[in-house]
Amino acid sequence: MACKDVTPKKKETIKAKQETMVKDTVAASKPLRKTTPLHLLADTTFVRLADYSEDFYYDLRYATTNNFLKSKVYDCPECYTRVKTAKALLKANEELMEKGFKIKFFDCYRPNSVQYKMWEIVPNPQYVANPVKGSIHNKGGAVDITLATLEGRELDMGTDFDFFGKRAYHDNYDLPQEILENRKLLKETMEAHGFWSIRTEWWHYNLSAATNDKIANFKWECTD
Repeated sequence: MACKDVTPKKKETIKAKQETMVKDTVAASKPLRKTTPLHLLADTTFVRLADYSEDFYYDLRYATTNNFLKSKVYDCPECYTRVKTAKALLKANEELMEKGFKIKFFDCYRPNSVQYKMWEIVPNPQYVANPVKGSIHNKGGAVDITLATLEGRELDMGTDFDFFGKRAYHDNYDLPQEILENRKLLKETMEAHGFWSIRTEWWHYNLSAATNDKIANFKWECTD
């Protein structure tokens, strides 16, 4: 679906709202880098997943132009979540590894300022959450993921990440059995560890316990 151009007046309004949101957002405490065990941290603290496990794969699309926006909106690829989200992901991944698979991330925590960047490119709530209200990605409680084998081969999920069409719907059963089984494995495992899915995107999962968390806007440091 084509998106209408944003008028100068609307751009000014978006910019003003962005400035207000950045001021009003409640930033999390400074992310910690593998110095404190997760169980000693507050559940709302943000952590870098790679500091707590080497057993994940990453293909963080919004740090590249290989995404539906056709634009790079992150300065560098990192995957941060709240502690409670990280705990649930670690448990889900541990279960999956016993079956021969690992979680692969396309997107994790997303600063609210990045949500505004995305909205300026595609101001359509069908594809991008309105940054004024925010996304659960902005709360550190949502992840976009797929599954890969222990050797790194992605499982066939029927579409690429951010494919907006019926083929990506969870309730579309008109697909090869292998694809349905792969989606089922991902969905059932994530739901068993406190996540819920949305009907139209097989890759998107929200942690139920993060729904009421505050929107955050901290930005990680790029070390390379």
